[in-house]
Amino acid sequence: MLKIVKDTDPKLRLRCKEVPLPLSEENQALIDEMLKELKLSQDEEYRKKHPSVREGVGLAAPQVGHSIRMLVISYPTGDEKNPLVEYQLVNPKIIVNSIRKAYLQGGEGCLSVDDPHPGRVYRDFKIKVKAYEAKLKEEIVITARGYDAIVLQHEMDHLDGVLFYDHIDPKDPDKDIPGAVAV
Repeated sequence: MLKIVKDTDPKLRLRCKEVPLPLSEENQALIDEMLKELKLSQDEEYRKKHPSVREGVGLAAPQVGHSIRMLVISYPTGDEKNPLVEYQLVNPKIIVNSIRKAYLQGGEGCLSVDDPHPGRVYRDFKIKVKAYEAKLKEEIVITARGYDAIVLQHEMDHLDGVLFYDHIDPKDPDKDIPGAVAV
């Protein structure tokens, strides 16, 4: 079981190093283990047996003690045509972003953050991300909107040592940005 690094650890604030491609066996094993653990966190029976495990939709390498640019995302969409969003991304980069902003109505949470941080976390509503996909073993471009874009940006922030609550306006946590989309 991978140990989740908490936000009190200064290592979580480091900018992560690029990962050499093709992936080493060690890095492939790590990103596979990250996805496996993330999916287990979504299993209610598993969480009952392991009460310290919290459910997540994304996990970045620095959250498990590796300061490298890798992340995994997995969650059901509720869409019959595309029932699952799942990625194992290496060296992701945002190549296009929208001016329009979005935020999660219920606020963001994080496996590395135990304390609540209420407030709006504004992110780009639409992004295009270029990355190496470890499962497919090829470079891909993802176009993401709304929730999908928010999740990607949250995980990518970890690669730069940024936590979700860094985006909350300390003077006005519920600040309204006109035209922003509540997701």
